[in-house]
Amino acid sequence: MTNDRYVSPLSERYAGPEMQYIFSPDKKFRTWRRLWIALAETEKELGLPITDEQIEELKSHADDINYDVAKAREKVVRHDVMSHVYAYGQQCPKAKGIIHLGATSCYVGDNTDIILMSEALELVRKKLVNVLAELADFAEKYKNQPTLAFTHFQPAQPTTVGKRATLWMQEFQMDLEDLEYVKGSLKLLGSKGTTGTQASFLELFEGDQETIDKIDPMIAEKMGFETCYPVSGQTYSRKVDTRVLNVLAGIAASAHKMSNDIRLLQHLKEVEEPFEKTQIGSSAMAYKRNPMRSERIASLSRYVMIDALNPAITSATQWFERTLDDSANKRLSVPEGFLAIDGILDLCLNVVDGLVVYPKVIEKRLMSELPFMATENIMMDAVKAGGDRQELHERIRELSMEAGKNVKEKGLDNNLLELIAADPSFGLDEEELKKTMDPAKYVGRAPRQVDNYLNQVIRPLLDANKDILGVKSEINV
Repeated sequence: MTNDRYVSPLSERYAGPEMQYIFSPDKKFRTWRRLWIALAETEKELGLPITDEQIEELKSHADDINYDVAKAREKVVRHDVMSHVYAYGQQCPKAKGIIHLGATSCYVGDNTDIILMSEALELVRKKLVNVLAELADFAEKYKNQPTLAFTHFQPAQPTTVGKRATLWMQEFQMDLEDLEYVKGSLKLLGSKGTTGTQASFLELFEGDQETIDKIDPMIAEKMGFETCYPVSGQTYSRKVDTRVLNVLAGIAASAHKMSNDIRLLQHLKEVEEPFEKTQIGSSAMAYKRNPMRSERIASLSRYVMIDALNPAITSATQWFERTLDDSANKRLSVPEGFLAIDGILDLCLNVVDGLVVYPKVIEKRLMSELPFMATENIMMDAVKAGGDRQELHERIRELSMEAGKNVKEKGLDNNLLELIAADPSFGLDEEELKKTMDPAKYVGRAPRQVDNYLNQVIRPLLDANKDILGVKSEINV
């Protein structure tokens, strides 16, 4: 590693090795050669004078790329594709004349981009499914743990810790559905020529339209795709990149929301992200346990959400059959969006796998607010004992205001139950009132909702993907 130039933190700190390789030069240029072989095979099968010997020569050098030759040539011609055509030809003298035959640069460039995005989406899918698996375990474990729910970050009716986790899961599940749809819709560009008209192939195949119709489907099949986009300019529509990065932005938004909740819960000391024995939370305050992993999720997620604007603007500003103002932007926005989401999902895997729950703290906070939430039940019990519902409602309102004032202005504990017990209009003693304070009575159907969601939605999904479960993540810093 050199220390005298900028190195992207996406590769040094965040993204994993699998995702980094997908967008590496080696992966790209090996894919170029696979595409040149597929083109040559297709042209031979459709009748052009290309020999088996030439095809075998191309295949024999598919992976041993002579980078030094390509690099030197690019300094001369200032064209990356033609530099690699030249380098490949140096290794394959018999096939030199048929490499890239009838194609334009976008044949290798754009088809490779689609292939790499497809593979990257599959890796994202794998990690996303594993995040759902870990959240499912967490939700199952804590489905019955009552906790104070919040609306507007103000105390509201109780829920359970597990039910709250299902809210995170459902958003990730939606992202998975979007990912699978977009990935399933990806098509190759094929070989359409300089303006998308396949004019060069009309010349090569002497106007044989039926034969030319077979080129794209045959290339697609050889590269593992069902089909190619039916029409294009020189490039595939840049709207494809927009759709792909919007999927990544959706995952980032879901991760951000979950990480925000975890950060707030850690402030409340109810739930805490993993904290290693030798980890330092603050250079000044030795006691601190900052939620730095959740903060990093939020930080990277904002990057991905904003990054999705790049392909959208690029798509909107392409002129006619192609302009080159997409190239520099694509080289940054697409790989970096994937590298960042890879880091985000690794962090999510790490955080959820090690989440620490503090039931005593959760119970203490819930019990401090529960008397207010139990007032309707208390009122019903008092009515059953002969009280007047309207009068009791007004009295509870007054006593609740008094108890709230004691908490907020005097810093005292919530004494609403004592105030109600001391009021003869209720006819209830403190012991009877405390019986209403079982938190499980106030979580509604939360445990059942967790069971239903896991059994009906998540477990079938995980069963269908059991071959990719078990992914763990290592956090670099």
